[in-house]
Amino acid sequence: MPDLEDAAGRFILAVGRLRRRLKQLPVAGGIPGPEMTALVRLDRDGPATASDLARAEQISPQSMSVAIAGLERRGLVARTPDPADGRRAVLGLTAEGREAVQHKRAVRAEQVAAVLGRLTPAELDALGAATSILERLADEL
Repeated sequence: MPDLEDAAGRFILAVGRLRRRLKQLPVAGGIPGPEMTALVRLDRDGPATASDLARAEQISPQSMSVAIAGLERRGLVARTPDPADGRRAVLGLTAEGREAVQHKRAVRAEQVAAVLGRLTPAELDALGAATSILERLADEL
């Protein structure tokens, strides 16, 4: 039986390295990382306040405010009054914001597909099995 702690350590390092590499790949459109992170979160989780976004991304409210200001200048997010507290604003994606997220995902898929195209059929089968396991791990953590 493999050493589970060793396997866990190698797994964490490999996933972290892959995540960093994916974030470093260029995507046309010029949306800076923190802004794109906020866009992706709004797309995945729906409308949120600036403080909710900052908390979810574990960054300071000031840093999130800078990112949101950039997104608003580009017309990628819009503010609406919070139905629960009219003094607060809820941020949501505009059609252009949703399009920017979809574009990023499509470009990333193309970039990864280009590398996957160099794998053997057996490696692709193994990757498919590993992906199912990764999905299950993500659900259980």
